[in-house]
Amino acid sequence: MNFQETKAQVAKLVQRFESQKAANSWNEAETREEFINPFFECLGWDVLNKKGLANNFKEVRHETSLKIGSNMKAPDYSFNHGRPLFYLEAKKPDINIKEDTAPAFQLRRYGWTAKMPISILTDFEELAIYDCRVKPHKNDKASTARIRYYSYREYLDLEKWEEIYKEISREAVLRGSLESFENKQIKGTASIDEDFLTAIEDWRYKLAINVASRNKNIDEKKLNFAIQKIIDRIIFLRIAEDRGIEPYEDLKRIIETKPIYPALMALFKKADDKYNSGLFHFNIEKGRTESPDNVTPNLNIDDHILKDIIKKGLYYPDSPYEFSVISSDILGSVYERFLGKVIELKEGATRAKVIDKPEVRKAGGVYYTPNYIVRYIVQNTIGDKVQGRNPSEVSKLKILDPTCGSGSFLIEAYQFLLDWHLDYYSKEAGKYQRGKSPKIFDSERGLQLTLAERKRILVCNIYGVDFDKNAVEVTKLSLLLKVLEYEGQETSQYSMLKDRILPDLYENIKCGNSLINMDDVTDGFLSVGLTELDKINPFDWGG
Repeated sequence: MNFQETKAQVAKLVQRFESQKAANSWNEAETREEFINPFFECLGWDVLNKKGLANNFKEVRHETSLKIGSNMKAPDYSFNHGRPLFYLEAKKPDINIKEDTAPAFQLRRYGWTAKMPISILTDFEELAIYDCRVKPHKNDKASTARIRYYSYREYLDLEKWEEIYKEISREAVLRGSLESFENKQIKGTASIDEDFLTAIEDWRYKLAINVASRNKNIDEKKLNFAIQKIIDRIIFLRIAEDRGIEPYEDLKRIIETKPIYPALMALFKKADDKYNSGLFHFNIEKGRTESPDNVTPNLNIDDHILKDIIKKGLYYPDSPYEFSVISSDILGSVYERFLGKVIELKEGATRAKVIDKPEVRKAGGVYYTPNYIVRYIVQNTIGDKVQGRNPSEVSKLKILDPTCGSGSFLIEAYQFLLDWHLDYYSKEAGKYQRGKSPKIFDSERGLQLTLAERKRILVCNIYGVDFDKNAVEVTKLSLLLKVLEYEGQETSQYSMLKDRILPDLYENIKCGNSLINMDDVTDGFLSVGLTELDKINPFDWGG
């Protein structure tokens, strides 16, 4: 459809809306089907997936509008071209988009958390485009960060329609219309990764001070371990809530308990029964070689510290973060820099401070490889290895990052393999949906890999080593979240079967110095004592 044809089609939509407006009380689903979908089809988007692409490759994804507390689980639409480009939140026409603050705030939380340049709010009767680089605040007006606003009658104005077409049509977006939004600098605001980094660094500092003062016998190594574990577990459970895997506001409810920390530990131990990951591992179990955590269950932490983190940092409307859309590469960017600091104990092991690691000070900072570079490397290495092969052959492929850091390369490699397998199985969907061990299933969002298949791919193919124990734990956290980054109907089935949802990655992601083998030490290449050996942390590639 050319520009003039699209204008004529939109005029028909406007006329129909006008003629039926007084007599109809459309709900959101009807508004989407009758007006919003055809409106964006006029802008060139394959809204209904007429190309028949698998879910991960759809141009426009329709999300399930599942209400969770006061939040929605996900934006109604995601517009994509290899990656998400912008979100659209749909409303029914009796919502006042121009003045109501709640819909604008919710949309901006989605867009800002996902690092979108813009996102769109519409009920067809009104359409608003928001600059999502501006951090949302709960007291913002509906007009805050709004860069375009149109009434449906303005779609008939040639100048206005041309403006809309040049900014958000498929043709315009693929030619780079969003780049002006991405390149323009906004003063007085912070990106999601900078802001979230500041938040979790503040959590670490406050927890370190409190734990060091309330637990006199804790040493520096255990303190660093404990704080990292507590933060990782809280983030994991909060993301699981917004993805509909955990009951919404589970974490928030425990802050009404006195004392809070034992209730938080009870939640962690419940998660151990459910997830089987090293993130929650408190008991010796047959077949598991990793030592259980006997540090965090015995800590004392003051209520006000945990209450401040959970209430102000994690939940609507106080928190600007929308955890259902926070991506693994954003978390990787945040954690890469977060891991550049360490907690140091001074003055009788009762006072803690957070300092740069020596290697970070020497290097002049932490450097994170941009995701587009990671993606390019993965596509041009693993892509060649899987070409012309079947899943059985690909299962023998071992992908190793010997200095995995926060896991950015492994996460992208895992995503590549998930996409490859889904594409392979989708070509013969009927075959791979049947049997005792189906590989894919049909969800409201289209075909998806089963949870069992996602776990299998991760355990068979993905391996990493890092010198830093905390980096190893962050890599595991990111990969486990990636396992659950899908339509999660199956999680309830696992609960009924009393089967644990996640794999144990202890044998996949290891801690050690990948450049120095234990043989280098024992054969006399290095002559060190136990203290130096602990610092060198040689890695035994044989086991």
